[in-house]
Amino acid sequence: MEVKFGKSEWTFLCASLLLGILAEESFFRGRIGISYIVFIGSAYLVFFWRYRRYSFSHQRLGGLVLCCIWLLTASYFLNDTLLFYLLNILIIPCLVIFHMVLVTSPKKLQWNKPLYIVYLLSKFLDCIKYVISIWAHIGTGVKRGVDEGKIVIWKKVGIGIIVSLPVLIVVLKLLMNADAHFDRLMGGIPDWFQVVDAETLIRWIVVLGFTLGFFTFLQILAKKQVTYMLPNKSNPRVQLDAIIAITVLILINAVYVLFTIVQFKYFFGGTLQKDYTFAEYARKGFFELLFVTMINLTIMNSILTFVHVSTNGMKRLTQIMLSVLILSSSVMLCSAFLRLSMYEEAYGFTFIRVLVHSFMIFLTVIFAYTLVKIWLEKLSLFHFYFIASLLYYTAVSVIDLNRIVVNENIHRYETTGKVDISNFESMSSDGEIGLVELYEKDPHIPDLKSILLERKKMLHMESKVWQSYNLKRAEAAKKILELNMKE
Repeated sequence: MEVKFGKSEWTFLCASLLLGILAEESFFRGRIGISYIVFIGSAYLVFFWRYRRYSFSHQRLGGLVLCCIWLLTASYFLNDTLLFYLLNILIIPCLVIFHMVLVTSPKKLQWNKPLYIVYLLSKFLDCIKYVISIWAHIGTGVKRGVDEGKIVIWKKVGIGIIVSLPVLIVVLKLLMNADAHFDRLMGGIPDWFQVVDAETLIRWIVVLGFTLGFFTFLQILAKKQVTYMLPNKSNPRVQLDAIIAITVLILINAVYVLFTIVQFKYFFGGTLQKDYTFAEYARKGFFELLFVTMINLTIMNSILTFVHVSTNGMKRLTQIMLSVLILSSSVMLCSAFLRLSMYEEAYGFTFIRVLVHSFMIFLTVIFAYTLVKIWLEKLSLFHFYFIASLLYYTAVSVIDLNRIVVNENIHRYETTGKVDISNFESMSSDGEIGLVELYEKDPHIPDLKSILLERKKMLHMESKVWQSYNLKRAEAAKKILELNMKE
């Protein structure tokens, strides 16, 4: 791939260098907070400047993805949830790459088809080729005007150094162990060459890595690949036998209908086996039901995608069997939801339990759409699943689930007098705010005062940098520092 550097390329390279410096400042100077918003805003300013004369495609989906990117980025400033903090470090860059490739891709290229994955992979391969071309271009510039014989000599010298390094390391280690004076002499050698400290060197390597990544990726986006735009219709579509699929559905539905009858008799009717309490029964079957529900969803999607029914009778039978499967799965989902609710009543609320509640609501939406898809074949499953999943993930990242957990646990304490302090300690800033609220209600709760005093000492010792500023952490710190406690 040929590399050409004109005035616009050099300007864009300078902008990429500034982005590389900002990336290192934003992500490697402390805990990420408001710095993520600053970086994403700057990255998109460079992107839209670079493509200011470009006609973007897929603008409706692109706008939705861009809104989700901004909301997820804002969560680093607004909320303090460890799980989403870690996940979004990877998910936000993936969405940014997807969005930029999407809006610069050919208009005829359908993003919800397998061909789009080929297009994405081709962009990454082009990035690798472009980087190789840049290094080759630099190498050509260095060699220009230099005698070819000298270049060969320096190559051989370099090979000799690399070959001798393992032997030198072993010999030096043995000699340093044999003589203490020689050990001190060799130990002081690194100080002779310490012009730039290791941390500064590593930071500049990170800056240059980000710079090269931004420059290469945005340069490649503008290059359209017509060879990947047209699907190959000659490839046969993978199909599953309809009779086998219907047989599987009938057998599975028979088991699920029997299970549903048992659920209505023992669970929804309010009577349980004598050997179980409500909490034990809830804990025993919740994860099993959720797992079976996910299996059912996989079966339904496989049949809807890969089974082709030729006759109307077989088609109607398949639709009925799939509908029964969805209804049975809904009963299981409802049962799992009630089990988790009872478990929370017995043992309190945690972030994971509330998150699983929200996931089951999301699955309900997915099942409802799938049921409609069974009878309206023109609907696209992947299209809806992708958008629904994106919106769901964005919603649970932005909505402060930890605050919901804190409120529910405080309400449970006011109602029953029961509280589990460990549930608050695992929720970062929201948990700390909840502990303060509990202390204001009842300062005699065991271990509560000692936890708050320890946290207060840590706050006095923490260093503050602008990159880590977060509204929730600032609120928690203010409440703890202002709390009047005597040691």
